Amino acid sequence: MNEQQQGRRLPTGVLAGLAALVLVAGGSTAWLVRNSQTTSEVPIATPTVIPTTIPTVEPTETPTLPVQPTTATQPTQPAAQQTAQIFWLRDTGTSTELVPVPIAQNKADKPDANLQVAFNNLLAGPTDTANSSAIPQGTKMRSLAVKNGGVYLDLSRDFKTGGGSSSMIARLAQVLYTATSLEPNAKVWISVEGEPLELLGGEGLEVPQPLTRDIFQKEYSL
Repeated sequence: MNEQQQGRRLPTGVLAGLAALVLVAGGSTAWLVRNSQTTSEVPIATPTVIPTTIPTVEPTETPTLPVQPTTATQPTQPAAQQTAQIFWLRDTGTSTELVPVPIAQNKADKPDANLQVAFNNLLAGPTDTANSSAIPQGTKMRSLAVKNGGVYLDLSRDFKTGGGSSSMIARLAQVLYTATSLEPNAKVWISVEGEPLELLGGEGLEVPQPLTRDIFQKEYSL
């Protein structure tokens, strides 16, 4: 009987190995259980999303500079001639030309006063034999006025006497150019004995009213 029990008894080393295996297995099981419990108990952290605010960039304003007013340059107007002139005639052999001669005058006087002095000398006739005049002797200036940008003349009836068409054109030129010696672009109204001069001489030379240097150069030739 003892022999059977001895025959069935496991060796001590085997038992010790089994015991160690049981302990290891039990420990592993216990570790797995604890680990699974720990893992299940640890909450999963939810990532925090921090909103990103993009700063608004205000547009940079360009400073407005004050606008300087532009001063337009005015064209320079030709100054009116300040010295009155009288116009004589001179025969060149092939044509007749006007010869301007300045006269002494008081520049403080009004234009009509200076022109009156000029016409007094013109109607008196030339003193130089090199020059001549087509204005008949005895012609008088009845009135002279500078107003409204023009010159108004009233001559005596002697102005219309004697000579042919060439003489009429020449005397008309002398009166016109002398009247516009202070302002070459001025308009001139010519009357004889108070009546507008429309026809001059027996041949009926037509005289535009008002008359200007530009019109004379287009209508007549000396």
